[in-house]
Amino acid sequence: MEILLIDDEAMVRDSLTEMLELEGFRVRAYADPRRALAELRPGREAVLLTDVRMPGLDGLELLQRVQARDRELPVILMSGHGDIPMAIQAMKEGAYDFLEKPLQPEALLERLHSAMAQRRLSLQPQSLPEGEDPLARTLLGQSAPMQRLREQIRVLAAAQVDTLIYGETGTGKDVSARALHDASPRRDQRFVAINCGAMPEHLLESELFGHEAGAFTGAQRRHIGKIEVAHGGTLFLDEIESMPLAAQIRLLRVLQERTIERVGGTTPIPVRITVIAASKADLAELSEQGRFRADLYYRLNVACLHLPPLRERKEDLAELFRFHTRQAADKYQRPLPGLRPSQLARLEQHDWPGNVRELRNVAERFVLGVAGEGLNLDQPEPTSDGDGDADFEQQLEGYERRLIMDSLRRHQGQINKAAEHLNLTRKTLYRKMKKYQLDKWDYRG
Repeated sequence: MEILLIDDEAMVRDSLTEMLELEGFRVRAYADPRRALAELRPGREAVLLTDVRMPGLDGLELLQRVQARDRELPVILMSGHGDIPMAIQAMKEGAYDFLEKPLQPEALLERLHSAMAQRRLSLQPQSLPEGEDPLARTLLGQSAPMQRLREQIRVLAAAQVDTLIYGETGTGKDVSARALHDASPRRDQRFVAINCGAMPEHLLESELFGHEAGAFTGAQRRHIGKIEVAHGGTLFLDEIESMPLAAQIRLLRVLQERTIERVGGTTPIPVRITVIAASKADLAELSEQGRFRADLYYRLNVACLHLPPLRERKEDLAELFRFHTRQAADKYQRPLPGLRPSQLARLEQHDWPGNVRELRNVAERFVLGVAGEGLNLDQPEPTSDGDGDADFEQQLEGYERRLIMDSLRRHQGQINKAAEHLNLTRKTLYRKMKKYQLDKWDYRG
């Protein structure tokens, strides 16, 4: 994401560019708004940050010209006190926000992040940032197993092939199925999911295939089944190992002929669907035991995905835990607690039998500050007198990291205040935060 900065004062441009680049933004600065307009293309991954009063072009006229080219591009206005009425009028006409000069860095950064989130949302169906993997937004992790999984999903989604997903409880079989759908040409069609293990056996066939009025006692009107509803899109069958054998026979016919007959009906109904089935059990082994139809297994097993358990990709733990703590903080309207090195070590030492689902529960308990079954990160840590195995440099770095974390927590991630409290420059604080892999957004209240 890029910041398009427009201001006719060189000192303002230079200082804002330096500050924003330290924050990790890419900045393209312009002295002349007309030059910026000449380079503006629809769909650009950017936010426009501009002064209101500049020679030859005021804020309202600039906004109108920007909207004529790209109505969804967020425009944030910077205004002196005398320009506030103009800025308010511009907001009524579609500007994203305005900030009064002199700018407060924290307020500016919050507005920019908010505008960027809106811009990404508006562009999501059309384009993605160059080099960004859209699957990485839902299938988190940079470990080798997750990179392989995303690559397999891209290939299978483009081929629109029936797919079998294997994975332990909590590995994200439903998320992977949705990713297969969203990455496919069917993404604008329906994604219909049914949990075969949660559906009573006597209702499953009716739920899947539908029924005609009078097909059985209580069937007073026609019911359209999930397979028919999914026509043109994707049908996801979770826990397919739990499907009764009678329903398996009917499903096999659907996969072979791409037609269904409602329960109590005789008319074949064509369906165009891609089927994704998920199982935590080995269907080949179940078929050898006579507990799953072998012909259905082989028909489903055109392509297969194996989801890695969390214990095999522990390098993804920090990213996953940060994601779920942020979600929990938003969900429960609670401040986001910082994660101490010793707590991260506990995460890495745990075996995670419940995989990502267990991690999410631990993250929610961590945000709420409550105990529960399993791993609890808020348990008291063992004390140390400093005579352990760590050498002097390691202990010194650990102390420095804790000081920075405490200051960020005290000032809720506000860099200016934390730097002042630590008697550091912003640039020095950012450098140390990068060294210790600290993110200010983890400390925002």
